[in-house]
Amino acid sequence: MSRREAALSAALVFVVALLVRAYAASLVGFPKPEDTAYYVDAARNLLGGRGLVSDSLWSFQTQPLVVPRAAFEVWLPLPTFLAAIPMAAFGLTFAAAQVSSVLIGSIVPVLAWRLAADVADERSLPAGRARTLSIGAGITAAVSLPLILHSTLPDSTMLFAVLTLSAALLMSRLIRRVQAQAERRGTTAQALLLGIVIGLAALTRNEAIWLGLVWAILALRLPLALGGRLRLIAIPALVAILFYAPWALRDWIAFGNPLPGQALGNALSLDGSDIFAWQDPPTLSRYLAAGLPTLLGLRVTGIGHNLFDVLLLPGAPLSFIGLLGLPWVARLRSIQPLLLVSIVIFLVTALVFPVSTTWGTFLHAAGAVHVLLIVSALLALDALIAAIGRRRGWTRPVAWLAPTLTVAGSILFSAALLPAFGAGSASTARTLTDLSERLTGAGVPPDAAAPVITDYPIWVPYVHGGTALALPHEPASSVLDLARQFGSTTVAVLGADDLRAELATGSADARCFEDVTPPATPALGGHDSDTLRIYRIVCP
Repeated sequence: MSRREAALSAALVFVVALLVRAYAASLVGFPKPEDTAYYVDAARNLLGGRGLVSDSLWSFQTQPLVVPRAAFEVWLPLPTFLAAIPMAAFGLTFAAAQVSSVLIGSIVPVLAWRLAADVADERSLPAGRARTLSIGAGITAAVSLPLILHSTLPDSTMLFAVLTLSAALLMSRLIRRVQAQAERRGTTAQALLLGIVIGLAALTRNEAIWLGLVWAILALRLPLALGGRLRLIAIPALVAILFYAPWALRDWIAFGNPLPGQALGNALSLDGSDIFAWQDPPTLSRYLAAGLPTLLGLRVTGIGHNLFDVLLLPGAPLSFIGLLGLPWVARLRSIQPLLLVSIVIFLVTALVFPVSTTWGTFLHAAGAVHVLLIVSALLALDALIAAIGRRRGWTRPVAWLAPTLTVAGSILFSAALLPAFGAGSASTARTLTDLSERLTGAGVPPDAAAPVITDYPIWVPYVHGGTALALPHEPASSVLDLARQFGSTTVAVLGADDLRAELATGSADARCFEDVTPPATPALGGHDSDTLRIYRIVCP
């Protein structure tokens, strides 16, 4: 493929991806899930002159326990910085923030195109077949449901996918250059670039550490003297550390720890609601006391969630074909870095963080894995069609058939399910707007000094203003203790069935919660709003 043809192919893939994502973003008018609102709200506060702060205390595992507080005690800031750029130009709105995610998400199919082109080069496919494979991979990624969906949300998912794919492509190029005994200068430049990519990934998601680990494993296998291998490991590592060091210093100043200290608590969770614990946080003794059958069961659940809920079902039917084809593509040098990164992230999230992964840990790190499955599926279908052609004596090439099938299947699923997600985001927006109006009706104005305790601690300040605390999934006595510590007088719940059941008993603690819920806003109320309850804490 000539440079001109390559540039035109990449531009075609990017334009298709951009148009599809722009349309999809127009369907999604509210930041759902809740962590997306965190990134957008932090960008609003930053551009509003308040600094990089959050009005939500959604977990009590990282000191200091104050609100408003420094943002990103666990998550990382690069998605917010990128979202802030279009927000500065177009206004402090979710739609403006989506400009960043749409553009970033449109790069992912271009990288899928490049990965497939590398595979075609390695396999020495004929020009027509190679062109069809690479463009087919790019267009399929452009219309793939999970890649479109997360491109409408300005969070870490698509940005980490771009950086993971870029790192994998750089790793394969470095390996090829070393194996070809190319000049040292080019190797050094690529190693520096790999370090920059890993450093940016480290400012996006904590899983960036596995990019560095995979490169160290691959570099140690290169046909070089030990000093040369260590040099190729050290250069990216030092560059990545230099990129991450300012943020580590900021975290040290803000939270007393340069590393995400909550990671250990997440690893010791026995239930997803442990992240909101106030009086009963995750501990090693409680974790071990759960027993081996329970701990093994958590890991089975984590593996099943990562495999089916994150990878196979959203990308069906293509993802199933891609998974079956992985053993046959594993030997390809251009695929191996991405395959190894995917395996490591999959296993670490499922085995070390089996509870947290069911709440989105692997989901937000899996964008590049979806691309791997797309390329694997296309290679499997291409090989199958070529084998059928040889067996039946076809004289005309039909390489176009594989991408036609993958693109058509992806369009079908995306067209069917994207409007439903958009409708869900609109429903959530109505529910939260209704909650905000009813908080005002109950005499709860936005007040930074008196945070609302709620089971949606990020969405409530995003919509209503003021500050919010996470509602612990613990007895009413724990909620009262939390309220006393922070001077809270209001509890707003949309779910929390256990708390509702306890309050219905009329116990001494229950009598401290006075139901002051105003009627639903007629134009906004719906099924979710019917469950809303606003309580005023009346005990001193």
